Amino acid sequence: MKGIQEAGNLKGKRVLVRIDIDDAEINNFPVRVLNPTLSYLKESGARTILLGHVGRDKDASAHKLFEILEKEILLNFIPDLIGKVAHDGINTMKDGDVVLLENVRGDTREIENNEGFAQELAKLADIYVNDAFSVSHRKHASVVGVPKYIPSFAGFQLQAEIQALSKALPPESPSMVILSGAKTETKLPLIKKFITSYDFVFVGGVPANNFLKEKGLEIGASIISSEHIDISSIVNNKKIIIPTDVVVIKDGVPNTKKVDGVLPGEKIVDVGPETVRELKEKISHMSCVLWNGPLGEYERGFDAATKDLARIIAESNAHTLVGGGDTLSAIAELGLEGNYSFISTGGGAMLQFLLDGTLPGIEALN
Repeated sequence: MKGIQEAGNLKGKRVLVRIDIDDAEINNFPVRVLNPTLSYLKESGARTILLGHVGRDKDASAHKLFEILEKEILLNFIPDLIGKVAHDGINTMKDGDVVLLENVRGDTREIENNEGFAQELAKLADIYVNDAFSVSHRKHASVVGVPKYIPSFAGFQLQAEIQALSKALPPESPSMVILSGAKTETKLPLIKKFITSYDFVFVGGVPANNFLKEKGLEIGASIISSEHIDISSIVNNKKIIIPTDVVVIKDGVPNTKKVDGVLPGEKIVDVGPETVRELKEKISHMSCVLWNGPLGEYERGFDAATKDLARIIAESNAHTLVGGGDTLSAIAELGLEGNYSFISTGGGAMLQFLLDGTLPGIEALN
């Protein structure tokens, strides 16, 4: 895989850059980490064509992304993707110009990874750059299709993601990984992998509920995996840490309890303060800490433990790597972005890279 700095003379070249700033309304971190690539292209005299998506709604306009980007850089919006309006707009660009095209998921062939659509996108430019690590686990036309047809390179953020996350495979000891969030199915393979390479694996969120239930504890109305998962072989592994107390809610009233005190009808929505204190003590002795996923139902306002953990990791002396949408939201809300060794722009992409050591979007550049 080559970086954009290896692309040679870019003056006058049309450069198609896959970006992902879909969550930038919540915080502008994804835009800020995109700046090194955009600045490099502008200073090199390239004609930069940005390509992004807007959620999963094919009818949503990328003008929303334009409104976010124009606060940071000078650019124009072209309300078209591969049609005459797009080609005409690109043909009138001057060296150093930047344009944003319409929502790439507005064409259903994008998520189908349609080869014809990838070719049409490739015709827009001379060079392709992937600087969207957070969608590089998806086999979409703009991620894995376009690189087949024009010279392709990694942007600076994509390179930084690969370099930083590779250091976690394996980590410097003593080490701890904190895996939480809503999906046990995506976390379980990593839990199984990391108990062989990390000293401690803390399991929170919905995955923790599965572990508590497997241990025979009452979890009331708490959310667990909708799929049958077998954790019997690892549930008592000494490296795995699960919450010792939790916040439960029933009839709208929250309460903090030991994990063996949850009653039928109560729903676990966060970890408790005792668990946070235990995490703080462990983290204080670590050389490496990796964190992905909120400890509780963050979007419903049960964010106390997640924010406490964000502060604890930010204040530690360990090498710290963090990622995930809600994780990043908590960090941004607290203004702690500069207090970690590395913040990944990916949630699912980060997990898949840690599991496989690569991603489809990365492989497409090789």
